[in-house]
Amino acid sequence: MVQVCNKGMDFVLENIEAITKINPHLKQIGNLPAIYHQGVSEQQIPILSGGGSGHEPAHFGYVGQGMLTAAISGPIFVPPCAADILEVIRFLDKGRGVFVIVKNFEADLREFSQAIHAARAEGIAVKYVVSHDDISVETASFQLRHRGVAGTILLHKILGEAAARGASLDQLEALGLQLATSMATLGFATKPATILGDNHPMFQLEEGYISFGIGIHGEPGYRTVPFDSSAALANELINKLKMKLKWQDGDAYILLINNLGATSKMEELIFTNDVLDFLALDDLEMAFTKTGHLITSLDMAGLSITLCRLQDAKWLDYLQAPTDAFGW
Repeated sequence: MVQVCNKGMDFVLENIEAITKINPHLKQIGNLPAIYHQGVSEQQIPILSGGGSGHEPAHFGYVGQGMLTAAISGPIFVPPCAADILEVIRFLDKGRGVFVIVKNFEADLREFSQAIHAARAEGIAVKYVVSHDDISVETASFQLRHRGVAGTILLHKILGEAAARGASLDQLEALGLQLATSMATLGFATKPATILGDNHPMFQLEEGYISFGIGIHGEPGYRTVPFDSSAALANELINKLKMKLKWQDGDAYILLINNLGATSKMEELIFTNDVLDFLALDDLEMAFTKTGHLITSLDMAGLSITLCRLQDAKWLDYLQAPTDAFGW
């Protein structure tokens, strides 16, 4: 399989060059692997997120009015270093503090927490939320993995719009905690990811088989089974999400169907139709539904479902508000 890249080049910086050429309102922060929206008011609390690359359009695609103020990226599936994150926090702070959205992966937590502690030691007010929506389990212990996956994008949009409307640092923290504990995500792969420039699959999956509970860094899932049908996939995931979220008839939910990279739009829509049919059996109100490439895993083929209980009507208002973030 041919992969379109330049040997020996910095993939992240090449991405930044393209993004800033196409979107003049987005600028690189110095020589850092980070971009920011230059039109965001200095009166609002800036929001920063990021992580390893390979998840496009995340996270650069969510920088924009009503979403992230800035995003920082590391190499493929590797988070940016703490020193670079700290530089971005310093750049963003205009005396009102900075809010940070971090995905729950060990390496991400290590680098971001070091940067946050260093920024606080310099007198910068920094608060954060950790996204942990994944309900996949460890194959040996069956403990929830709690990784930050597609639900992270809901944090970007809802918190970003709240900040644009004047939310304080404390209000963003409270909202972030409420959101992060109201959602759950589970997905499957039909083909593993291959590292750009390497061409080797990140785990083995026989043709015609499904891996349930995969991760966005190319991790294998907790169970591998022969493919049966889209409806069977939807049924498996919806049942596990229901066990986690314990919804009742009439509850209102936000629904995201995330394409992990290489699944066709037709497959994505067939699966979405099956998901909506199963959710209708429990008389749930889908207050907001979005499908597409939200947070990918390079060329992994597969899909995930994120459901978030709509606990406040303002969340829906924030989701529906316009943004110029190109990934949304």
